[in-house]
Amino acid sequence: MKYSDFVAKQLVELGYTHCFFLAGGNIMHLLESFSRCMECIPVAHENTGIIAAEYLNSLPGDTKAIALVTAGPGITNSLTGISGANLESRELLVIGGTVKTIDISSEKLRQRGIQEINGQDTVKPLAKFSERIMEVKNGDYWSNISKISSSDRKGVAFIEFPIDLQSKEVDFKIVENKNLYESSIKNPDKEIDLAGLANEFKKAFRVSFLIGGGCSKEISIEIIDFARKCNIPIFTTYNGMDRIDSSHPNYFGRPNTWGQRYSNILFQQSDLVIVFGSRLGLQQTGFNHKEFVPVGKVCQIDIDENELTKGHPVVDFPICSDVGMFCYSFFKLFNKNSKIKISEAHEEWMNFCKMVKDELPLNEESSPEKGRITPHLFFEKISEASSSNDIIIPCSSGGAFTCFYQMFNQKNGQDIRSNKSLASMGYGTSGAIGASFSNINRKIIHIEGDGGFIQNISALSTISHYNLNIKTFIINDGGYASIRMTQSNYFNGNYIGCDPETGLFFPEWEMLFKSFNIKYDELVTENDLNKIPNLINNQGPMVIVINIHPYQTYMPKISSRITDTGMESNPLHLMTPDLEENIKHKVLKYISV
Repeated sequence: MKYSDFVAKQLVELGYTHCFFLAGGNIMHLLESFSRCMECIPVAHENTGIIAAEYLNSLPGDTKAIALVTAGPGITNSLTGISGANLESRELLVIGGTVKTIDISSEKLRQRGIQEINGQDTVKPLAKFSERIMEVKNGDYWSNISKISSSDRKGVAFIEFPIDLQSKEVDFKIVENKNLYESSIKNPDKEIDLAGLANEFKKAFRVSFLIGGGCSKEISIEIIDFARKCNIPIFTTYNGMDRIDSSHPNYFGRPNTWGQRYSNILFQQSDLVIVFGSRLGLQQTGFNHKEFVPVGKVCQIDIDENELTKGHPVVDFPICSDVGMFCYSFFKLFNKNSKIKISEAHEEWMNFCKMVKDELPLNEESSPEKGRITPHLFFEKISEASSSNDIIIPCSSGGAFTCFYQMFNQKNGQDIRSNKSLASMGYGTSGAIGASFSNINRKIIHIEGDGGFIQNISALSTISHYNLNIKTFIINDGGYASIRMTQSNYFNGNYIGCDPETGLFFPEWEMLFKSFNIKYDELVTENDLNKIPNLINNQGPMVIVINIHPYQTYMPKISSRITDTGMESNPLHLMTPDLEENIKHKVLKYISV
């Protein structure tokens, strides 16, 4: 058969069901072959297809997507999405077309073939694996490439595919979905000594668990059950927030540089933190990472040893392991026959956590104009109106992003996805498309800032054509709010390119969505928020613009100062604005201030 037919059939055998693509001459054989085996969804920009495939693959279900892009600009337009998927450790296979093998340029030439670039080397630093094939490869090769992307620390596998190979006749056999990839994950039951951590756990009185995106929902259930039995408070990262219902009695929020104040205060007072499946990046630990958990010790379980040894923060118990393997080995040390009454030892800490949570409200903001919507109040209302079967797609940067993670109360059964690692504006719209195709029976609630949304308007063509059940809420503050705040705080209000007054143009929203045949509404006052339950339960795509005050602030936050040596940030437990002294001493019982 034609080699592109073989590759298509082999990928279907490996579980791929969808292909996001933008057609081009250098992928014409692959696209034609894929169209007969998978659901192929055309997009108006390559980056939309990459992000859509990333989000689809990260969600539960029987679907699995590949992204197909043509040579030259098809590859370069994909780099943002490739970077984001790889940074978030998400499974993604990208195939990029290129010119005939005889037209590929030598190292001395900038270009030989039409639209030719060196795709494999361009993508290599941004992906887990990048290779150009110069001869046809059998089924074992494609099985191995799929496993590279989906095994260990997941990431992007990129294959650059010359057009003459696509049309070549081959006589290969389709292979079963077998694992030819050798995992480097250690088995803690055999290779890792957990005695030191177990002893520390036994004597600690203020143990906290942090669940990250590296934990599956199945493993998270085990962690939550163990925490409940042992009276241990549970915190989550942004990527781990949908692993637990916000109403769970052991749940105490999301510590982060832009975290919930009570969560930051509690987490920082732990005497032992066990981190399940989080790389502990700078946003998670705070830019002042030397004061991360200042009165306690940190155990981090991660499958990437480089993340354990990077030094920010310093980890007392670094364990390179799959989280599930670790939990199996560690939890069985404290089975029902254990003589240690761990739940009683942690009771005082749990009661303190409940007191602090009750003392400090989530919403600390008000609008500069009476009666106007604040984003904080909006996120309270949208979380109330959402159902347990919804997929929530917040944007990945800006005030709309950080406020969502401070205010949204997740429900058991929801899936929540963003890409905070790259923090690229405009990610959410493409991610919502991928989420829609992961399960057509689930409603998608998508939140985007106005500045981010205009960067990806082309994605509306896919949403409209497929009549996707996406409810998009645009937080409209008339510009780039986070940039405006930075310029106000550090440069005395020397505003540059952050709003219409400084050169940033925005469309007439209603006219824009009407041109895409998408329903539209806008909310301005607090009373308008009562319309949300009805709006999100309409079928088909809809955009609702939330008009907030242009100078709306976003508090609480971690403040930084310009010093002689650079920037200096507060630790996580000292957010701006400052607490009143009597409250500060009440809630910071175990840490000096």
